[in-house]
Amino acid sequence: MAAAAKSIGKIVEEKQAEIRKQVFGELDKAHIWDRKTAKGFTTIPRTMPLLGALMDGLSGKGKPVSTTYLELWCRSNDDGFVTLSKQSDIAFASGFSGLRGVSTWKERVRKLEELKFLATKPGVSGSLHYVQLWNPYLIIKWHHDSKTPGLAQDRYFALVERMIEIGAKDFA
Repeated sequence: MAAAAKSIGKIVEEKQAEIRKQVFGELDKAHIWDRKTAKGFTTIPRTMPLLGALMDGLSGKGKPVSTTYLELWCRSNDDGFVTLSKQSDIAFASGFSGLRGVSTWKERVRKLEELKFLATKPGVSGSLHYVQLWNPYLIIKWHHDSKTPGLAQDRYFALVERMIEIGAKDFA
């Protein structure tokens, strides 16, 4: 079964390569960022844009949390664990700078915690030093089942459709 899935994946990859070649012509591989040869990559769900839009809807008007979540995700290991020892750097990368940058970023982290997307623990950097990210699919499903205000039904169903399309089984 795994071998069949691998060969199907190879077939899809080859078809996409042929389409790319027809559309863009021969490409110089030096201009393509290949995760297999370059450093600095992380695993990310193909649905992250939809997850971010759903999170922003849940967080309330004018208080988007998706860039904060994405930055934490990109700093996490495969178990979703993050150490927040460079908070001003993390806040800046999340889109928050200036005098209130770190405090605004901390508000967003607390909002993500309130929405159950993560848990925090204190450490050397204060009350926010360690973060554990939870499976965002399961949290979105929980908000849907709980009928949490702010969860856009159209985006939720778009997420469900995309999950089916990519083979994500987290709701099963």
